[in-house]
Amino acid sequence: MGLYDGVDLQLNVPHSARMYDYFLGGCTNFAADREAAGHVLASASWVRDAARANRAFMRRSTRTLAAAGIDQFLDIGTGIPTSPNLHEVAQGIRPGARVVYADNDPIVLAHAQALLTSTPEGRTAYVEADVTDPAGLLAEPGLREAIDLTRPVALSLNALLHFVPDAAGAYELVERLKSGLVPGSALVMTHVTPDFAAEEVGRIVGVYQAAGTPLRARTRAEVARFFTGWTLLDPGVVPLPHWRPDPDEPPVPAADAAGYAGVAVRP
Repeated sequence: MGLYDGVDLQLNVPHSARMYDYFLGGCTNFAADREAAGHVLASASWVRDAARANRAFMRRSTRTLAAAGIDQFLDIGTGIPTSPNLHEVAQGIRPGARVVYADNDPIVLAHAQALLTSTPEGRTAYVEADVTDPAGLLAEPGLREAIDLTRPVALSLNALLHFVPDAAGAYELVERLKSGLVPGSALVMTHVTPDFAAEEVGRIVGVYQAAGTPLRARTRAEVARFFTGWTLLDPGVVPLPHWRPDPDEPPVPAADAAGYAGVAVRP
């Protein structure tokens, strides 16, 4: 069977995961995705830099938490695999790390096998689940087999919650996910913001909405609210490139990332 057999990819409809893959220079995208991505880039030429800054933050935050002792990771809204993936970063520091990827996206499901490599000591798994059903997601047998929820888990919600436009619903689902994790767990998040380039981000929101994907940019205060009750690691909720940048990373202006990042730990 081929990779896409039995999967309805709706190739004539732009898809946020495939557009993101295009911004990162990947090849898992189609004409409709590239056309919509072109409209985004015409609105804001820095979007490629923003996508790369988001991936760089994932690597930095994963290394930070693995070095601090966390060896279980739950990545929701995984997207199309782009190496190095989270498990490669985590297991590079903690070979025994256990990583679960979760997504409800047919295109991600089609590529999930690429995520299932692991060190002999560790474990990686993929579950098909929806972030808007936190209880169902945390109860998934595949997740429970790979991760012990009685021990700390790093929950990654990178570039995800701006696709949950309903404010009350977004905060509620994050609180329900947080409540399922024990003290010592971490919440890792990035989110699009209008704070640095409001007009350009407004045009981007319009492109996604026209493609059938609701998108909501949030201010710093709105993003910080997701971390309520947990202890933020330094430097707090900051522009993506400013969260513990590596000295060898090319600098990206805050306005060109158009997003905030933060990591917090449950006391």
